[in-house]
Amino acid sequence: METVVNVHEAKTHFSKLLARVMAGEEIIIAKAGKPVARLVPVEAPARPRKPGSARGQIWVASEFDAPLPEAVLQAFEGGTE
Repeated sequence: METVVNVHEAKTHFSKLLARVMAGEEIIIAKAGKPVARLVPVEAPARPRKPGSARGQIWVASEFDAPLPEAVLQAFEGGTE
């Protein structure tokens, strides 16, 4: 659900608006009737990232840094064959 409030109302009722956002509501702040900001709840990451957790699951081909084929290189540079 989305609610639009003006800047004055947002300043006056900021704590109440934060409580509504924490409950899952989205609040749009408008100035002169035009939306300028959005208050949304911050979502914590699903789980903390652990460096090295994908070790052994990813590999890089030996030709990874080999030169590109001429046709592919020309396509990147805007040329045609």
